[in-house]
Amino acid sequence: MLDIKFIRENPQIVRQALEDRGLDFDLDGFLKLDEKRRSFIKEIDSLRTELNKINDEISSLLREKKDPKPKIEQTREISKKLGGLEEEFKKVKEQFAQQLLNIPNIPHPSIPKGSPANNRVIRTWGEPKAFSFKPLTHIELAENLDIIDFKRASKITGSNFILFKGQGALLERALFNFMLDLHTQKHGYKEVFPPFLVNRVSMTGTGQLPKLEEDMYKLKDDDLFLIPTAEVPVTNIFRDEVLEEDELPVCYTAYTACFRREAGSYGRETKGLVRVHQFDKVELVKFVKPGNSYEELEKLVRDAEEVLQLLKLPYRVVMLATQDLSFSASKCYDLEVYSPGIDKWLEVSSCSNFEDFQARRANVRYKDKATGKRLFLHTLNGSGIALARTVVAILENYQRKDGCVVIPEVLRKYMHAREIIQPE
Repeated sequence: MLDIKFIRENPQIVRQALEDRGLDFDLDGFLKLDEKRRSFIKEIDSLRTELNKINDEISSLLREKKDPKPKIEQTREISKKLGGLEEEFKKVKEQFAQQLLNIPNIPHPSIPKGSPANNRVIRTWGEPKAFSFKPLTHIELAENLDIIDFKRASKITGSNFILFKGQGALLERALFNFMLDLHTQKHGYKEVFPPFLVNRVSMTGTGQLPKLEEDMYKLKDDDLFLIPTAEVPVTNIFRDEVLEEDELPVCYTAYTACFRREAGSYGRETKGLVRVHQFDKVELVKFVKPGNSYEELEKLVRDAEEVLQLLKLPYRVVMLATQDLSFSASKCYDLEVYSPGIDKWLEVSSCSNFEDFQARRANVRYKDKATGKRLFLHTLNGSGIALARTVVAILENYQRKDGCVVIPEVLRKYMHAREIIQPE
């Protein structure tokens, strides 16, 4: 979240950020609420001070064997007034805290303003493959090869879930094992395997709540959520903790399943792997010093890009415009891979710098060596990368005319030395 002092002193910056994001938020009403909250604090503190003073006077009167009744009556009146104020203050404080959690991060000045139509392609890698035949879609390829069973997945759970089979299941496992090895052995990330369920505090810490609660899967009998991304449990590893400056940067990678209801997306991409409610992902999370967080963001993007380069999949890096930016992010790059069967660019990674926005919500700080002060660090995360869209891209880019799929060379050691996915 944003620092209330920053909001108070820079209302125009916050107002402009809300406008750039296309969001409707009553900032003036919020600032008035903040004034009311501070006024309550001042009045309550004043009454408590007065009460303490009178209590001291009562003690003196008792020692001097004088009548304390007038003063005692005065304390009753003050205590009654104080109790009423504290009850009102509690409501104001809760309202203030809730509204503060709904103010998004400030977009970085380098990103384009406006709608997703203003997203900017920064660079491309590879060329879309030219086929001598009409390429099939991943749905046709998967069903012909019997490696994904969409119908039975729907029977087991519901629409937009996946049942990988045989070589399809092996491909899925090969992909996240390959990515974990790359990020841990070459890029210097430490692997963690976090819980797939998190509590409300964790979801609030990374910014999914309260804004996106309807898009999340929630347990009926417990206030727990299925994770939408490993970003949530991994970022919360250090919630309410203080790291030493020498520990930074801390870089983690994690494989998890991810679960998203996407309540506002029904009817979009209802077939195949492009938009599903459960998918696998390898996540990259960084805890860094504020001074070099944007340098670390560029490194993060390059780490995610290398996955696609080693898979030899054509992709582009897109800088998101303000209205396409996630609630918590200050700057974000999407990696989009080209899939010829459906003729679309598919987002397989979002790499974001949240600056100190998540760190404030989750209370993650580091101790500055020079001053000894406890400061909020910066958090970053990116998909390194996400499935099942990567499977879409592999099936469609590596397909042959006979309907078989060539396995990317970098994955073959993870697929029992197979070179081709073909009917069994």
